[in-house]
Amino acid sequence: MTKWVTIECDGAPHARHENGFAELDGKFYLFGGRRIQPVDIFDPKTNTWTHASPPPMEIHHFQPVVFQNELWLLGTMTGIFPRETPLETAYIYSPKTDTWREGPEIPAARQRGGAGCVLHDDGWIYVVGGIVDGHHSGTQKWFDRLNPQTGEWETLPDAPTKRDHAPAAIVDNKLYFLAGRETGRHNGENYNDLFFATIPNIDVFDFTAGVWSTLEDSILIQTAAGGLGVIGNKIYYVGGEAGRPEAFTELQIFDPASEKWSAGPALNRARHGTNVLVYNNALWIAVGSGARGGEPELSSIECYTPQ
Repeated sequence: MTKWVTIECDGAPHARHENGFAELDGKFYLFGGRRIQPVDIFDPKTNTWTHASPPPMEIHHFQPVVFQNELWLLGTMTGIFPRETPLETAYIYSPKTDTWREGPEIPAARQRGGAGCVLHDDGWIYVVGGIVDGHHSGTQKWFDRLNPQTGEWETLPDAPTKRDHAPAAIVDNKLYFLAGRETGRHNGENYNDLFFATIPNIDVFDFTAGVWSTLEDSILIQTAAGGLGVIGNKIYYVGGEAGRPEAFTELQIFDPASEKWSAGPALNRARHGTNVLVYNNALWIAVGSGARGGEPELSSIECYTPQ
């Protein structure tokens, strides 16, 4: 497959953005986002959408992880723009029982949303960056981890760069924290300024050495709120939003071995505010917003298989 393919589906998901999108046992789960909406479930074998229970509260601005057949959310916000508030606990969805519940508490001094979140092979969930006061102020460089088995929380060395609306990924025992913006850098009450506060560099945490570094080569096109997937030890960053009115279609590929960026085929529909998942060595992206901010909300799904 040399380009993104928009899938013709039986049924449709609820249009949404700032949502989660994750794969578990061959099914894709689309959940959260602005407002309270049902979970949408996609079967890639039949290209069919079905629906499940909504969360009991509004949840948005998170990067979900899969742990023990459940979907875990950390670094999550609730509430309305521009003063959204971070959740005080992890939030967990169990597809097997179609139920939601609160997870371990997050220390009050480390609560934020719009953070990067990844599960490491060591069994801990790592959370990096984020913002403490919605889209108003308090972008952070915090780095923490949660043991989902015990609820233990540990504070780790800060990342080099403050950023939020930024995803993270792990390749070869290194965490890559990239793209995003410093939303809290905007000028007073002029919230349009925040879209211009994007960040060019990549911060890398080496789990073996226990230290951060910042790579020299910048991302090709600076955006925030794009989706992120890893295939074949390469990082694929998709879409996003920045200063222009339209969202982005670009696929930007980072090779950690060479520490270089390259461009891939563009999305069929510009979008931001959603995640990318990887299934059968293909990238999948669904819904999101087609322009910076919240409108129009989309309901399509696309996939791309790197060569």
